[in-house]
Order: sequence, then structure tokens, then C-alpha cells
Amino acid sequence: MVVVMLTFFRSDLVPAYVRLLRDNEAEVRIAAAGKVTKFCRILDPELAVQQILPFVKELSTDSSQHVRSALASVIMGMAPDATIEQLLPIFLSLLKDEFPDVRLNIISKLDQVEQFLVIYLVQGIGIDLLSQSLLPAIVELAEDRHWRVRLAIIEYIPLLASQLGVGFFDDKIGSLCMQWLNDKKAKKKKKKNLMLLLFVYSIRDAAANNVKRLAEEFVPDWAMQHIVPQVLEMINNPHYLYRMTILHAISLLAPVMGSEITCSKLLPVVITASKDRQILLAMTLNFSLCLI
Repeated sequence: MVVVMLTFFRSDLVPAYVRLLRDNEAEVRIAAAGKVTKFCRILDPELAVQQILPFVKELSTDSSQHVRSALASVIMGMAPDATIEQLLPIFLSLLKDEFPDVRLNIISKLDQVEQFLVIYLVQGIGIDLLSQSLLPAIVELAEDRHWRVRLAIIEYIPLLASQLGVGFFDDKIGSLCMQWLNDKKAKKKKKKNLMLLLFVYSIRDAAANNVKRLAEEFVPDWAMQHIVPQVLEMINNPHYLYRMTILHAISLLAPVMGSEITCSKLLPVVITASKDRQILLAMTLNFSLCLI
């Protein structure tokens, strides 16, 4: 019975589905691309890799951004059938796509990539893939021109850190987390359009929460060495909005770091900042706006 079913899939359903993947109408390709994972699950893995994966590669460079976006939202579902080496080129192509929605869809699946990379790391064959391919793409996206992409990457970093460990984080990702607290791209956009102030805050708020989550993941002793000194140093930034972001980060770190570190290291900085007239004025305006 199994042999009969496989023969049927190979001779009828697979060619029909491939025709949909290569249809002249973008709307048809969008629908077919969005179902590629579900379709492959009913196939023998070898058949999926041989007959479907080549056309999935074509879709990753499709002329329609909506086709690429649909593919990006499901591509990692093929991982049980295809190896990470087979999927990674497609994944990286979508991760560097010119349209932000495509990049966002693939970023939302980064946790699936890490699950398979961790397995490869245990086997000793995944570290090169991560160092040479995925990590540089993540670093590049950390400075993406679209705030939503930067925000998605920031929110993903704690997961990456938890799966790869403190050593890898120290070497590769640590500086990015400090950089996001002073998001320069957000500042440039704010000058052009004051309506983007909310987006600026979203990036810096996520960066502050990112610091807290890392302190929770790697325990206070590690945070005291690698996070707290750099955060406290930023309180001297000449721009008051940056100083407010650092105060926000300190308020999130305090419960994680414990009373001793909070009283000896964090509280004196907060007390000094309480005399900052620009910060007090901004906080008063924010409070007034909330009341309105």
C-alpha cells in the first residue's frame, strides 16, 4: 500500500504541485509557497528533497516579494526533511532580502534554525555554519534601516545566547547589545519625522529588556562583569534621551542583580541622575501626556 501511495505521489501529485510552484500568476505561487512545508510532510523525505527543494530554491529569488515572503514564513518547516546545509543558502538569501517583510518573516523563524544548529553543534559540525553564515547576517540586520527588523533581531538575541552559551555570546554578540541602547539609526529617523518617536522608544525599550533578559540567563555575576559597567558608563551620554534609556535599563536590571549590587552600584547612578534637569523635564512631560 505504501509503495502504491508513493508511486501515486511521484507520478501525479508532485508534478501537479511543482506546476503550481512555477505558475505564471504570482497569486498562485504565493498560495503554493505557503503550503510547501505541509505538502512535504506527506512525502517521503528523500522525495521532498529531490523533487520539491530545487523549486523552493527558485522561489527564494522569485520576482514577487509576496512569494518570497510566503516562503520565508514556512521554509524552516522543511528542516526535518532537508539538512541544514541544504536549507541555509535559501535561508540566508531570504534573510538578506531587499524587502523588510521578507526579512521579518524569516527572522520570526530563527528559533527553528537554532534548534537544528544546536544539534549540529553537539555533533561538532555546526559551528562553522553559524560563524561564517548565519551570525554575519544577524550582525548586518542589527543595523537594518527598518526599525521593525532591528526590533525583531533584538528580541531574538536572548534565545540565541541561551542556546549557544556565554562564551560564544561574549565573543560575537556582546557589543551589539550595548549598541542598541544608543540606537543611532533611530535618532536619525526621529529628526526627519517626529511621529517616529514611538518607534525610537520601541527599539531602546527592547534593548533595555534585552539586557535584563541576558542578565537573567547568564546570572548576576556574569552581568556584573559584562553588562553593568558598560551600561553605567553610558549614563554620561550628552543626549538626554539616551540617558533616559540607560535609567530604564538600570530599573530593569536592579531586581535581577539583587539588593547588594543595586545599592552599591546602581542606586548612586540613579540618585545622581535625579538632579538631571533635562531628564526630569522629559519625565514630567511624559507623565502629563499620560494624564491627558
